[in-house]
Amino acid sequence: MGAGFSALFTGEDESSLSQSPVRPSLGVLPESCVALVIGYLDPPEICKLARLNRAFRGASLADFVWEEKLPPNYQILVGKIFGYLPETWGKRDIYERLCKANTLDGGTKKAWLDKSTGGVCLSISAKGLSITGIDDRRYWNHIPTEESRFSSVAYLQQIWWFEVDGEVEFPFPAGTYSVFFRLQLGRAFKRFGHRFCNTEHVHGWDIKPVRFQLWTSDGQYAASQCTLSNPGKWIHYHVGDFVVLNSSSTTKIKLSMTQIDCTHTKGGICLDSVVIYPSKFRERLKQF
Repeated sequence: MGAGFSALFTGEDESSLSQSPVRPSLGVLPESCVALVIGYLDPPEICKLARLNRAFRGASLADFVWEEKLPPNYQILVGKIFGYLPETWGKRDIYERLCKANTLDGGTKKAWLDKSTGGVCLSISAKGLSITGIDDRRYWNHIPTEESRFSSVAYLQQIWWFEVDGEVEFPFPAGTYSVFFRLQLGRAFKRFGHRFCNTEHVHGWDIKPVRFQLWTSDGQYAASQCTLSNPGKWIHYHVGDFVVLNSSSTTKIKLSMTQIDCTHTKGGICLDSVVIYPSKFRERLKQF
């Protein structure tokens, strides 16, 4: 029996190759059987196998394969991100569209699924945050850059009172999530195809620590603090974690980043965004 099963993959019959002019192959496997097998694989692996033949391609389109990969509240997510769920969309179509960086709230937020695990990720741009003094060009400027998924960052030249606040309400699936501020000391630029960083205005971040905080609508609180360092590198500074217990509800999060010691000025920092990832992805991020 074992040899007969292996013959499906090798094309060899137990008795004699010469007696079997038509050799078994992967193409003779029923789509339903293939779908049951590939359902145990990660989405990228499923997509690779779909290129093998018609049976694997047909199996890779099966709704029950992709429903297991989607978040449990995917219908709520689709409604939040797209506003509607077309009847023509299969589960693979939904997964594929959710994996793209989908824009929300006038372009100030992006939400997507991690392609390999289906984990929900969210990013809030600098323009989606409340920044003290942002309208005064003596202090802050929005500058274009290819290093942000939002194509621009907020750059601080100098200020006494540094305060950034944010708020988001989103239907996160049940799980544990980590919140980060994505920051860089210095202003990056390119010249003759090479990346450089101007650190002329970087000062004040090593004197007193920056304080990060988050609050959730169900009473959770987290805080951290540290001095900022490593000019010229984008770093994810960990604010804290929060837990979602109910996939059917919406979680409201408030967060802040402050350095309000007015005994000295601080400046020369780029604020890109706030990012929220499933906590199991934390090691992927270049964090402090």
